[in-house]
Amino acid sequence: TVKKEEGEHPVSKKPKMTKEEIEEARQLKIKKKEEEEQNRWRWWEEEKYEDGVKWKFLEHNGPYFPPEYQPLPDTVHFYYNGEKVKLSPAAEEVALFFAQMLDHEYTTKKVFRENFFEDWRKEMTDEERCLIQDLDKCDFGEIHAMHKAKVEARKNRTKEEKQGLKDANQKIVDEYGYCMLDHHKERIGNFKIEPPGLFRGRGEHPKQGMLKKRIQPEDVIINCSKESRIPVPPAGHCWKEVRHDNSVTWLASWTENIQGYIKYIMLNANSKLKGEKDWEKYEVARKLKTCVDNIRNQYHLDLKSKEVVRRQRAVALYFIDKLALRAGNEKEEGETADTVGCCSLRVEHITLHEQLDGNECVVEFDFLGKDSIRYYNKVPVISKVFNNLKRFLKNKQPGDDLFNRLSTAMLNKHLSSLMPGLTAKVFRTYNASITLQQQLKELKSDNVAEKLLSYNRANRAVAILCNHQRAPPKTFDQSMTNLQGKIDARKEQLSLAKTELKEAKKEAKKKGNSDPKVVKRKKAAVKRCEEQLLKMEVQATDREENKQIALGTSKLNYLDPRISVFSCQIWGNFLFFLKNF
Repeated sequence: TVKKEEGEHPVSKKPKMTKEEIEEARQLKIKKKEEEEQNRWRWWEEEKYEDGVKWKFLEHNGPYFPPEYQPLPDTVHFYYNGEKVKLSPAAEEVALFFAQMLDHEYTTKKVFRENFFEDWRKEMTDEERCLIQDLDKCDFGEIHAMHKAKVEARKNRTKEEKQGLKDANQKIVDEYGYCMLDHHKERIGNFKIEPPGLFRGRGEHPKQGMLKKRIQPEDVIINCSKESRIPVPPAGHCWKEVRHDNSVTWLASWTENIQGYIKYIMLNANSKLKGEKDWEKYEVARKLKTCVDNIRNQYHLDLKSKEVVRRQRAVALYFIDKLALRAGNEKEEGETADTVGCCSLRVEHITLHEQLDGNECVVEFDFLGKDSIRYYNKVPVISKVFNNLKRFLKNKQPGDDLFNRLSTAMLNKHLSSLMPGLTAKVFRTYNASITLQQQLKELKSDNVAEKLLSYNRANRAVAILCNHQRAPPKTFDQSMTNLQGKIDARKEQLSLAKTELKEAKKEAKKKGNSDPKVVKRKKAAVKRCEEQLLKMEVQATDREENKQIALGTSKLNYLDPRISVFSCQIWGNFLFFLKNF
């Protein structure tokens, strides 16, 4: 044992594993994976159900609800205009949501603050509303300090506390995280009801700051089979409704209050239901490959059509094909954000440039797409598209529709006449997958870390094509600083290892090369350091390039997994890459 400092209790060092123990653990892990694979439900080898039927038996325990609100301790106060105010539980909970976000830039935004204050006042008593009329006079400092202390305490949990929390979470997973689908145990993807809080949205969402209300069992519709045991709601509550609809894949649903979207509890991404749906989606995209050239030839001919609607449809298809734009007009009922897609573009969303950056015809796009994510792009286009756009813009005001003769329904009807099941989204899926495939063909490196970087770069090309952005993580700069510190330390270690190798070679030469084992050991140390340094440097490059790009959406929803699997088989290191995918 060693002592950290004089007077402290001795701390036991964790014994280092021997090579035999490491190999034994590795073999055990491989055996476990093989057993899991053998026990996997091979649903794709079974006979499919008739059209529309997704399952014949479905049993689950319903969703897991977040714990009820616990009032602030008596030592923590909210102040208004310098005076202590004891808030009602409903108002206090919403105040806590705001206090927890004081470190975030959201709470400085005008729209966020206005939406929050309006919804917060709805949760107040009449007396509280009469008193609290100005957010700038509210002091959430003590509540924020309490929240920060709790965050810090969570970081400093003991090993025993962490294990206790892990065990408690595992119990929740065991009870709510699985269902029986056709008498096979399947993992549920999102079995936890989202807790209440303040809506953030993506991009500059007009509803940011609004209150996401607590979902109660009375808001939830349960879906299960008639023969199954119906989930028991929390004590004192009942479900909104219990259905037995085997034509849908969701287990529970409810409507959230911000945008009126229906939320669903679904099975995990590797489940039968998700796998079947994905397989069908990617098969349709693969079929597109067989006729995409004919479709492209047709819309190129339509660019010269005498009918305006055909020319507008052709330009829209050109954008959907080349830029992977969404079709548009996909807003849910009650959605107020000014988001658009290809068919709903307005005059104000595009600017034409006759000469820009060495290209003769360039279209500049600037609009809010899905989830209020800004789409900004300058794209060289062929002259036929450019000239048609000039005509479409003529005598129109900024707020007028660019494609005033076209709708999403008309476009998709035309696409389905070209190929059964073809929609604008199929084009998006096809172009995403084909982009990945083309990018991966360029891969040449033999190094595992560099292969992973190349794969992520290919994935990034798809994410950029699909406009999958994210804000840089708040901890990004600090994590990069930490990683750079490790890189610098590894460089020093490599320099020292090279010096030691040089000395060992000299010593061996003096002795007439009588001690080659030392030289071999030093060479191995240098090689190990070089590999570790390369891995860290590649990791730093990957993080930097990925700072504002979201890879997960395209990886899960747009990339045919067979392309990745095939690439893994060609590259080798199959299991390693599969973990990273």
